[in-house]
Order: sequence, then structure tokens, then C-alpha cells
Amino acid sequence: MTFSILGARLVSPHDGLDQTADLHIEAGKVVGIGQAPVGFHAASTLDAGGLVASPGLVDLSVALREPGYSRKGSIASETRAAAAGGVTSLCCPPLTRPILDTPAVAELILDRAREAAHCKVYPIGALTRGLEGEQLAELVALRDVGCVAFGNGLNPFPNNRTLCRALEYAATFGLTVVFHSQDRDLALGGLAHEGPTASFLGLPGIPETAETVALARNLLLVEQSGVRAHFSQLTSARGVEMIAQAQARGLPVTADVALYQLILTDEALAGFSSLYHVQPPLRTRSDREALRSALKAGVVSAIASHHQPHERDAKNAPFGQTEPGISSVELLLPLALTLLEDGLLDLPTLLDRLSAGPARALGLPGGRLAVGTAADLVLFDLDASTVAGERWLSKGENSPFIGHCLPGAVRYTLVDGRVTFSG
Repeated sequence: MTFSILGARLVSPHDGLDQTADLHIEAGKVVGIGQAPVGFHAASTLDAGGLVASPGLVDLSVALREPGYSRKGSIASETRAAAAGGVTSLCCPPLTRPILDTPAVAELILDRAREAAHCKVYPIGALTRGLEGEQLAELVALRDVGCVAFGNGLNPFPNNRTLCRALEYAATFGLTVVFHSQDRDLALGGLAHEGPTASFLGLPGIPETAETVALARNLLLVEQSGVRAHFSQLTSARGVEMIAQAQARGLPVTADVALYQLILTDEALAGFSSLYHVQPPLRTRSDREALRSALKAGVVSAIASHHQPHERDAKNAPFGQTEPGISSVELLLPLALTLLEDGLLDLPTLLDRLSAGPARALGLPGGRLAVGTAADLVLFDLDASTVAGERWLSKGENSPFIGHCLPGAVRYTLVDGRVTFSG
């Protein structure tokens, strides 16, 4: 199929592209920018005047909830929601039922993602069997069926020796390990950032050191093992400072931040709304500003939704008895554009942190808009707005942003040149 997108502002930071031009697509790939190639005849055209066309967003953490948690979401529903947020590629974490620690589970997820066909799915496999931190999962076999990285989530290792051996094994095979750095003992029983807000509300706190103690250990073991590491869901000023120091020493580490951590602080908990209950917790204004600065500087190279959909009952209880997590993937681009409104980033840099940056972090295809690359695109209107929740596709309605008017609107999402969302 041949297809031409006419008159869009094409923005691809990785390729140094920011111009108004036509885009020509054939057999799922970009075949021309500006002038069509010789012999090209478009079977259909899309007038995109006034729209921005950029590489499709790459989200490094979207819980699809399938298999095992169908009441919270499914591969079909959550990838459809992702496409509505401008996402063309996403990584799903291993916390499924059964755990994503065998090739059979990975193949099930990939098969159902292909059937749904809303966006490309890249599983992150469990580093250890059952995420129990004791025996290694079938890492090489998982890699061979499509897992792009491995992690243990917030599940701790019983001892550092076991973790060190796991990292050395991963390094031997050139595998990337994803860390969620939170010390279990320091965080145990905590519900909010340990500070004035938690004290005023009477909520048990999780100190910044829950992140930094685990982060220090993980960075030291990364240095010893030589493993390629990605640090996910950073929350603290001290944490991003430690990552910057590790990068300055030449360690092969990258990092991402949850989009909601760039917008919210622990002050949002004042009304005890369970919609703001997340793990790791929302932290202070100074932490948020440090995360924003690290994002601008490139120390944090990726913004992720860390989408965790829940059924209504999971949030319909007193704060401490609810399940943590925010459903936000279908608002990824409009929420990110609030950072543009705030003057934190210019549009090319923002799009880099949403596409090329995440793709580089885990070595994924995507994040580019150039001749010969897959036609994974998002077209959006900067002058329009999105009323969050006006059309909600995720099974999880646990989002504090529902009802907000957000800048920008996704008009089309294309995967391999095929429209997967039109709004």
C-alpha cells in the first residue's frame, strides 16, 4: 500500500529533522521525505496541514495485565489505549500471572499483541524465576523469543551475592537489566514520601534513602559486573545526581522517569485520594524540579507512563488499603505537552525523550523518521486540546487526570504505515 501525508511539520530529533514537508510511505516504510521517489504513486493521501508528524512514542513501562489480571486490563484494551496516546512501541513488565519467566508466557503476550495490532510490544522478562530473587529465569531463551531486557521490579533479592551473579550472567550474554531501586526494608509499610506531608496526614513514610541506598548498591554491582543497566522510575533529587555521577564515570547506564512524577508532588495526597497512591511514592517539589532538570540535561533520557490500570474496587477503599498505580498511557502525549507549556523543554527535545531516548535506552527499533525506517508515526495538533476521559479506552479508570483539559490532541497513530488510532 502506498500512502502520502501532505504538509505536516515533520519533527525527528534523532535525524535532525524539523521542517514542513510531505511524507511518503510504501510497504510500511518511509520511502520519501519532501519529493516522492521516482515511480511512486500514492493510493491515498492525508492532508496534515497544521499537524506535527513525529516518530511514534516509545513507552518503556506499560502494564498490559494479561495474562492473569483480566479484570484490570487486557493486551487488546491497553495497547488500544496506548495508540490513543501516540504510542507505537511499548515494553511490558514481567508482573503477570504466571510471571513472565518462561518463553511460553512471552510468546503468548507477543501472539496476542500481534492479533490486537494496535502497537508493537516488547516484553521485559523476569530476571529470576517467579521474581523471587533466588534462581535465574531462562534469560537466553527469553531473549531468543523476543524479550528485550530483564528485571525483578520492586521484588528484592535475598542477598547481594545472588544479584551480583545474576548481573554477571546477564553481562556475559550482552543482556540489559532494568532496575527499580527501592530498598524493601526501608520502604516496608510505607505509603507516602517521608516528610511533612506524610506526617501531617498520618501516613507511614518511605524515605528518600529507600531509593538511594538501593541505587548505590545497584550502581556498584553494575560497575563490578559490566552489565548494561537501565534505571527505571527514579523519584528523588539525590537519585538522579547519583545517575549523573555514574554516567560521568562512564558506566553504561540510562534512566527514565514516570511522567506523573514530573507533574505531581506529595502535596497531591492532601485529600487522601487513592488515585495518587503510587509506588515508589510521589516526592517533594524540590525532587520534582531535580527530575525535570535531569530530563532537560539528558541524564534522564526517557519519559515513561508507568501505566498501571486497576479495576474500580482496587482504588475504592481507604488510602492505605488500595493498590498503587495510575492509568495514564492514553494521555502520554497530552500530559507530556504540559512540560512544553511550562517552558521546560522545546518540542524536539520533548519528542526525543518520548521516542528516540527510550528506544536508545533498551536498544529498540523506533524513535526515527527517516527514509528506510518503519512508518511508526504520531500526528498531533498542538493548537487543539484533549479533555481527559472524554473517550477512555483503558480498562483502568484510575487516573487523577480524568476531567482535566490538556494541551494538544493526537489525531492519528500509525504503525508500519497502518492507522491504529484516529481521533
